[in-house]
Amino acid sequence: MSKVEPREITTVLFDDFELLDVCGPLEMFGAAGQRFSIRLAGPEPGPVRSAQGPAVVADVAYRDAPPPDIVLVPGGIGTHRLVDDVGFKGWLAEWAADAQIVTSVCTGSGVLAAAGLLDGYRATSNKRAFAWARGQGPRVEWVPQARWVEDRKRWTSSGVAAGIDMALALIAHLHGEQLASTVADRVEHEWHRDPTWDPFAAKNGLAPTQE
Repeated sequence: MSKVEPREITTVLFDDFELLDVCGPLEMFGAAGQRFSIRLAGPEPGPVRSAQGPAVVADVAYRDAPPPDIVLVPGGIGTHRLVDDVGFKGWLAEWAADAQIVTSVCTGSGVLAAAGLLDGYRATSNKRAFAWARGQGPRVEWVPQARWVEDRKRWTSSGVAAGIDMALALIAHLHGEQLASTVADRVEHEWHRDPTWDPFAAKNGLAPTQE
């Protein structure tokens, strides 16, 4: 059998991104063997500060990022600045337009929406910031109760830790559920396989409270 080239996942870093939004999914993809390669893009090559303080090192500047196979846009308080950055949104819209899959974690979906990349798609976001995310994309069909939402080439997850479950679901989608289960076991994560499992929607007033 011929060797399958790994799909390259490019994560978009920016100041005040949410640390687990990046590190959680990338841990899953990295644990899937040689099926994925990981690239980190930032405003410039070098350290990019997370909302929690520690920096993550970008491999390449936005302007030099090669065309991606899979895009990952995290959330974090820095997304509130990005949605007003016309230059950034223009770059993201053009660069990610032809990607095989575009994904987001948490309020990263608000950034995708602001760039027009979710127009005509179903999507979700962090439940505590759901109203803000929804305000970035009036042409998006926002799903208030979902752990993650898959709609064709767009995968969006709820808040922070939900990105891990979405990443495992994407691994299952591309390479089979057995591999995703193996990865979850390897990292000792209890994988929520049901994308509609979302107790946090009710906790934040976005769904009826179950008796």
